[in-house]
Amino acid sequence: MKFDASLLVHDLGQMPALARFADETGFDGIWTFETAHEPFLPLVLAAEHSRRLSVGTSIAVAFARSPAILASISWDLARFSQGRFILGLGTQVKGHNERRFGVKWDKPVDKMSEVILAVRAFWDCWQNQTRLDFQGEYFKLNLMTPFFSPAPHKYHRIPIFIAGVNRRMCQLGGELCEGFHVHPLHSARYLREVVLPNIGQGLAKAGRQRQALEVSSSIFVIPTDDPAEAARYESGVRQQVSFYASTPPYRPVFDLEGWGDVADRLKSFAARGLWKEMPSLITDEMLERLALRGSWSELPAKVSKKYAGLLDRVSYYFPLVPGENEDHWRATVAGFKRR
Repeated sequence: MKFDASLLVHDLGQMPALARFADETGFDGIWTFETAHEPFLPLVLAAEHSRRLSVGTSIAVAFARSPAILASISWDLARFSQGRFILGLGTQVKGHNERRFGVKWDKPVDKMSEVILAVRAFWDCWQNQTRLDFQGEYFKLNLMTPFFSPAPHKYHRIPIFIAGVNRRMCQLGGELCEGFHVHPLHSARYLREVVLPNIGQGLAKAGRQRQALEVSSSIFVIPTDDPAEAARYESGVRQQVSFYASTPPYRPVFDLEGWGDVADRLKSFAARGLWKEMPSLITDEMLERLALRGSWSELPAKVSKKYAGLLDRVSYYFPLVPGENEDHWRATVAGFKRR
């Protein structure tokens, strides 16, 4: 199992030191997120200041960017990183697409399929000098002149991961992608009964084997070495779980586990802006199924036991921060290397 670092980079000046630390400590990769900051820009510095780490987005919002823009950014990052870049895409939800990014919300699975195929059409055009001619429901792309075509390079086989929760997006990942980002709000049961079977259907449709795709997730953990810190981590997990579970796209996890009534209450609380009250609805039983608890050195064994056969690579949901818990991170990475 690969162990990656999650990066919420608020200051690009931190990126060189973070990348060097992750590289030297033995992390397998680093992921950036599209939250308060742009996810691709830090990866330029991450690639520059590391030698072996994979560098990728988990995720970049697909529909807020045209396939041409996604293809171009990925092309340059793949070349600059010498083949270490992973393009991770997600749909985001309808409200953010329409009211934050100002883009039309269409059928997300169908549109994501076209984004992936259109991006690859650009890459094929640039690498093999084929004629660009992609004709879909959402994108009709047939203009590419030499002036706008980047040069071919040997790192053109760029992996694409997509993120998802529900059945059809899992199937699309299995059919078209090199990897799948499982949402942090999941249980082992949800992975076994929903995510992996549907990824398997997509793989079968495309005539592919399970090893053709990496299943990755950022997971909720509560390090217990220091009681005060453990309480802070636990509070953060309760808050994040309550936020995610209040959103309809992530409700299926709660439904499968028998917590649909709690999801209803969380949605109602969120609609009324009762954010501070929401974490109290997350019970200890829920935490037991959704998060792992243990010391930094114990967590690798617990992660490996819980996710054996379910996930191929993991990261902790909280980010790697400059100068914080460096010895603890080293202990955790060492634990994963011994597995």
